[in-house]
Formats: sequence, C-alpha cells, structure tokens
Amino acid sequence: AGPGMAVGPDKQSLIRAALEQKGPLVLDADALNNLTAIDGWPALRRCPLVLTPHPGEFSRLTGRSISDIQADREGAAVAAAGQWAEPAQADQPLICALKGAGTVVTDGRRVFVNKTGNPGMATGGTGDVLTGLIAALIGQGLEPFAATCLAVHCHGLAGDLAAKKLTQVSLIATDLLDYLPAALRQFA
Repeated sequence: AGPGMAVGPDKQSLIRAALEQKGPLVLDADALNNLTAIDGWPALRRCPLVLTPHPGEFSRLTGRSISDIQADREGAAVAAAGQWAEPAQADQPLICALKGAGTVVTDGRRVFVNKTGNPGMATGGTGDVLTGLIAALIGQGLEPFAATCLAVHCHGLAGDLAAKKLTQVSLIATDLLDYLPAALRQFA
C-alpha cells in the first residue's frame, strides 16, 4: 500500500486496519506518510510488515534528520527496525528497507546492504516498482526478509541493465519492468 494513496484521516484509518490484520503488508510512499500520523503504530501491528522508506520518509518516521540518517544508514535502519519490531508479536517480522545508494535491508538483527543500482534510478516511480516486486515475492511464499533482499537486489540489477542499454540519464521507472525478468533469471 502507498503509491498514489494520498494522505488524510481516512487513509490513516485504512493503514491502521491493515496493521491489525494477519496477512503480510508492504508499506511505501504515502502509506509511510500516513503511518507517521498514527500514534503508537508499532504496538498495533499484528502482521508481517515491510517498510520501504527513502531517507525523507525515514526521517519523518524516526524524527531524525536526513543528514544524521545518511551519516550511518545501516545503524539508523537497524536501530529503527529493532525499536519498531519490539512491541509487536515476536513471530511477526518487521523489515525495513532504507532505500538509496546501498539500500539497507534489516529486521533489526540481520542486515543486507545492496550493491546493485545506480543514480538513474532516483526518479519517480522506481520505488513503486520495488514495492510491487517485494509484495509479489512475498505472495509467492518467500519469507519477508528474503523476499525484500531478493527484490532490492533484482530491482537494482534491473536498473543497472536498463542503464547499460538506455543510459542513466534517460532511465524511467517503467524501464525497470523490461529488465526485471533478466535480473530474476539469475536466481531461477
């Protein structure tokens, strides 16, 4: 949930209800912005949850400055994921994928730092593609941490393949869709 959602009390109610259900949930974009308005949201969570913030969204979720986050991306992501996961049921994982150069994926204990991707991917909609890929992999039965790590890696690799053919300057989000099959084939 999140891409194209908008922000408001009705959307916050929707996110609250989604947190309280049992099925896996992936939140990005405006779902994260709505999440910041829900007091005590970590304690409401009853589902496996994947959050995919960029540094600005992460700043709003944590109250930390973007420069502070960027100075220690891994440490910031690990600390937040651990803090957010704590109030909920132990058997319901919480994964944070702090997007950007070297996307950090963590559940507060395990950490994966991605090495694929390029600056051409810093364009509107590429995060939406990542959100969809994470949700699709979870829907196919991968556990949330593995699904998020695989999605982040393949998303970045698709961006690298697209940039090689199209250049970073001309890269748009929908280009990633054309290169995702080749990126995913390496794990088939």
